[in-house]
Amino acid sequence: MADNHKRGAVLVTGANGGIGTATVRALTERGATVFATIRSDPGALAGIKGVRLVEMDVTDPASVALAAKKVGHDVAGAGLAAVVNNAGIIIQGPQELIPPADLRRQFEVNTLGPAYVSQAFLPLIRAGKGRIINVSAPTAWVPVPFLGPIGASKAALESLSAALRTELAVWRIPVVMVQPGTTKTLLFAKAEAAARNALQDADPAQVKLYQQHLAAVEKAAANQRPSPPETVAKAVVRAFEARRPRRWYAASSEVRLMRFVSRLPVRVQEAMISRVFGLSGIKASA
Repeated sequence: MADNHKRGAVLVTGANGGIGTATVRALTERGATVFATIRSDPGALAGIKGVRLVEMDVTDPASVALAAKKVGHDVAGAGLAAVVNNAGIIIQGPQELIPPADLRRQFEVNTLGPAYVSQAFLPLIRAGKGRIINVSAPTAWVPVPFLGPIGASKAALESLSAALRTELAVWRIPVVMVQPGTTKTLLFAKAEAAARNALQDADPAQVKLYQQHLAAVEKAAANQRPSPPETVAKAVVRAFEARRPRRWYAASSEVRLMRFVSRLPVRVQEAMISRVFGLSGIKASA
């Protein structure tokens, strides 16, 4: 059931990406005032009415605290109706070859970032009788080869969110997960470019070990049909407007399928994933 009176202020992190911009636009169209966090160029956000830009780096607690102070000043005692932790990155590739700095950054953005934001903005959420909406990924439930870092970072986010949901229950502050499937955004292209750069800097002999694997995964990925970011934005709006929101919202049928797969025995999951990505017939190379 939707709460048609829920038209307060919302903070959206990572707002100038594909999902972020679509979410900002969807929320403003529903009457919300959106504080959209950016690190530099506002991009398409500059042309959306009802948006207030806030510079913030989710990986920097001092930057997050300063943003919370600015937003708090703007909303005065009204608080926030929601915080949407959308900012995220994808680090992909063979774990053996991922640079340690990239692996660390995966968790700084996807796991620690939402934790910092939730900490800093909770007084405003409590004042506004609001909620926290965290954007996760189905790889948090079903580990996928060469997407281990993002899956692990989102699994950690889901664990933190589940604990926070119980901690905040006394104030009736919902903590909701939104699960996008494969989405048509620049995020995936950036991840692929970063992975290629990392492979170029790696030991050629090690890279050669994974050539068949990477070719198979690339072929499987080419057969995917990514959804537009608006599908995720719609799920966020549902989570925002629901009087009693569910614990998680699926943005696509792909997510519901992954949810089903996650309930199968691990051995079955791994066999299915290997077949889907064309890895089951690959032989080890020296």
